[in-house]
Amino acid sequence: MIFYLLQNDVSYFKEDNPIAGMAVLIGIGGIVLIALLVNLLKNGLNLGSRKGGGAAQRRFSTFALHRAAKPYGLNHDQIKVLEYVFKSGGVTDPAHTLSLPAVLDKHFKRAYKQIEKSANTEEEAQQRLALLFSVRSAIDMVQNTTAQAPTTQQLSANQAAVLTANQESYSVKVLSVKGDGILVDCPRNAIGSLIRFPRGTRVTLAFFTKTNKGFSFNSQVLGVTDTSFGPALQLSHSGRPKAMTQRRFRRRQSVLACGYYFVRIEEAKNKKSGPRMTVEAKRYTGSVVDISAGGCAIKTSISVPVGARLKIEFEYFRSVLPVAALGQVLRTNRGGIGSTIMHIKFLKVPRKTMNAINTIVFEYGEE
Repeated sequence: MIFYLLQNDVSYFKEDNPIAGMAVLIGIGGIVLIALLVNLLKNGLNLGSRKGGGAAQRRFSTFALHRAAKPYGLNHDQIKVLEYVFKSGGVTDPAHTLSLPAVLDKHFKRAYKQIEKSANTEEEAQQRLALLFSVRSAIDMVQNTTAQAPTTQQLSANQAAVLTANQESYSVKVLSVKGDGILVDCPRNAIGSLIRFPRGTRVTLAFFTKTNKGFSFNSQVLGVTDTSFGPALQLSHSGRPKAMTQRRFRRRQSVLACGYYFVRIEEAKNKKSGPRMTVEAKRYTGSVVDISAGGCAIKTSISVPVGARLKIEFEYFRSVLPVAALGQVLRTNRGGIGSTIMHIKFLKVPRKTMNAINTIVFEYGEE
């Protein structure tokens, strides 16, 4: 109102009445001074309350949690677990935390360790851990469906990939993406000899990111070049790869010693009891090169037929005895000199083994 008078009613100040003009100026100055004092007091109080941790601090909201968790389709028990993770971690903005996988894993890892320490029995611990991992996997699954494909220039060195050429698949590693091309391991045949594809050969390179997002792109061979890692296949860049069908579970590359046994399926004499599984006595060895809650890939020196059922055992640092699972070979491909990589789907996994697998995949057991 005062500024309106200043701008529109010039006659309010009359040259023949200086006392009235002075009074108005004093009034304006007083109002400005009061406003400044109020503002300073307000800011001071807010600063004090933040330092003192009083009521001005943001508090955990169950309503905000339920709203943020809705897109992930969690059931009642899973939401309770998520509430436990966030409350114990001091999370006040659930939606923001859910959007940051690294921060989310930090809170889940802390909750994982708390469960291990606070559980009264081994059975209780395994039950609570299984529920914890079910929540984390459900969040992963939804977030993977909205994955944005990286460009081929964003591939990282040592990225594991599968090269397909002439209807044959080979496990390779990305060595470099600098310059005009992509350098990957030169594939080898069954006897270990290098396969030198002619220039211009059309190939497909498929890979998975650390958060289990799968992508592939078509490329062509530019040639073979020598590197400090040995001969490498040079491929052309291809812009932005296409998203592959998303896996249900996060997968982690690893080098984990394992043993496996062939499992025979025998028809039972009594048809009501169904087929019987017999584990053969001979043990074979290999290395788990990647693993998820749904399956694993094992590098081994023998040829294993597709469809074979195996009992797989691997050492788990938090268990005295090896953990075991039943799996079936879905496909195989060459893994280098004298080796084969078996891609296996888990058929039957005890809860303790599944928790061990998820601990490895999410890296919650590591310091």
